[in-house]
Amino acid sequence: MCGIVGYIGKKQAYPILINGLYRLEYRGYDSAGVAIVNKDLKLYKTKGKVADLEKHVQGQDVSGNVGIAHTRWATHGEPNDVNAHPHYSPSGKMAMIHNGIIENYAALKEELTNRGYTFTSDTDTEVLIHLIEDIKVNEKVDVVEALQTALNQVVGAYAIVLISEDEPDTLIAARKGSPLVVGVGDGDFYLASDATPIVEHTKDVVYLNDEEIAILKPGSDLQIRTISNQVKTPYLEKLEMSLSAIAKGGFPHFMLKEIYEQPRSIRDSMRGRISVDKDIVSLGGLKDYEDKLVNAKRIILVACGTSWHAGLVGEYMLESMARIPVEVEYASEFRYRKPVIYEDDVVIAISQSGETADTIAAITMAKEKGATILGICNVVGSTIARITDAGSFTHAGPEIGVASTKAFTAQVVILVQMALMIAKKKGSITKSQFHEMVYQLDMIPSKIEEALKVNDLIKEISEKYKNSPNALYLGRGVNYPVALEGALKLKEISYIHAEGYPAAEMKHGPIALIDEDMPVVVIATKYGTYDKIISNIQEVKARKGKIIAVVTKGDKEVRKMADYVIEIPETDEMLVPLVATIPLQLLSYHIAVLRGCNVDQPRNLAKSVTVE
Repeated sequence: MCGIVGYIGKKQAYPILINGLYRLEYRGYDSAGVAIVNKDLKLYKTKGKVADLEKHVQGQDVSGNVGIAHTRWATHGEPNDVNAHPHYSPSGKMAMIHNGIIENYAALKEELTNRGYTFTSDTDTEVLIHLIEDIKVNEKVDVVEALQTALNQVVGAYAIVLISEDEPDTLIAARKGSPLVVGVGDGDFYLASDATPIVEHTKDVVYLNDEEIAILKPGSDLQIRTISNQVKTPYLEKLEMSLSAIAKGGFPHFMLKEIYEQPRSIRDSMRGRISVDKDIVSLGGLKDYEDKLVNAKRIILVACGTSWHAGLVGEYMLESMARIPVEVEYASEFRYRKPVIYEDDVVIAISQSGETADTIAAITMAKEKGATILGICNVVGSTIARITDAGSFTHAGPEIGVASTKAFTAQVVILVQMALMIAKKKGSITKSQFHEMVYQLDMIPSKIEEALKVNDLIKEISEKYKNSPNALYLGRGVNYPVALEGALKLKEISYIHAEGYPAAEMKHGPIALIDEDMPVVVIATKYGTYDKIISNIQEVKARKGKIIAVVTKGDKEVRKMADYVIEIPETDEMLVPLVATIPLQLLSYHIAVLRGCNVDQPRNLAKSVTVE
């Protein structure tokens, strides 16, 4: 969701800014721009990709040691050259980039218009930079004071970076509700909306908190103060990310790389947390909250998108093993429907980025009502990691592909470990059951390695169904969320309409869609409701539907009926989603590639949805 890069120091800014924008392309965007101060302020921007921006500035003067750059994902105003960031102030002496939404921009714009200001774009960002300069000129203050005054009038979320021709040795940044990280180098500073543009320059970073302003001057210490002018001491952290982790590593797309990384990412999600020999499952980040979890009358999981699907899998696991009632809520709906929240509820936020705006708002509301708030996220230093009472990092490593893959399985692994930890302490699972589940969980990485061997078969199936206008995904029990996730992946990156349903619900509507052109993907692994799923397959075949079945290795019954059979290793029923999702990820990937889609940057989507 938009991308910010900034630099001030001894080096030329432009190469750092452009390379940083390329690092942020995975976030999703529709236009790009750059502004650099070198005696005077130069600004270049265009609709399109970062490569289009490079062509646009070719032959122009981009020299200078301080600058800002941005990739925009449109909210206010359509994607075009004018609405692209950065935006000038009225005098043309200041420029600003902005992530987030200024909710009261219309009222501010009307007030400024009545005072004679004109606007060239449809953005809320241009309104804010106009307001800042208006305050600077009329109140005769410096840029920082003008920014503080302006932000005290603003309602909404923002991560902004500002440069001024009048103060060319200063880069100013502020945040509220939208992430911003400062990289501290050797006499220079880097700014970005996440750490990916910074990692190759420095490992020392400071994550800004809400309503904090960073004042960056080369050769000086980092200054942080609040919008109410309270001085803050920067808290320096070390980046754990490596440059190789954000490279494709020989794969044609980040998504495929991340699918194949799952044996490793799941091992990392379990490392130091489970021991088969000692019968231990321990999530260190939750140690002080184990009793809260064990005694919880209800657990509420809040999430969006793929993380919501992981929560649905977690619901089956927590209720089955820990015997605690669980509700899984879309964060975007939960925050607005006046939910009933008790002080003895445990609310768990699930988010890959830790910056999902709706999820942050949902847990903020729940926290105000006295509930215990825990988090499951992938990014150290993220907002969710900082505002929750406690939590667990998934340790999946950077996920660059917009369509989440390894983050989903890592979230499910954390949830199953949580369920086992609670169940053991609560006594809702026998010692032998606990031992068997820990053993089976420990085997999941190797079973995923085996599941990845179906790649060639998936390519064959993809060739057959790449032009299908619709697809149906069916699953029962804990495999129902897998069906939802499989359908979402196909929609996200191939633009084929797909729906996931509980298999038994097919008769209550979706069966009307089935004909000889409709591929129906069925998760039909043994155990549980296997006999029922066979009946559902027969119902599809009776209407000439085409069956693609994901089955347990060695299955013979489904093979008799299905058009294509994808085998996965035998796995404990509760852990099947971790393995069954692998061929569905590959299916969506290969179909998207065959259709010529931009797999890593699907249209209209952003990796991290940091605005409503």
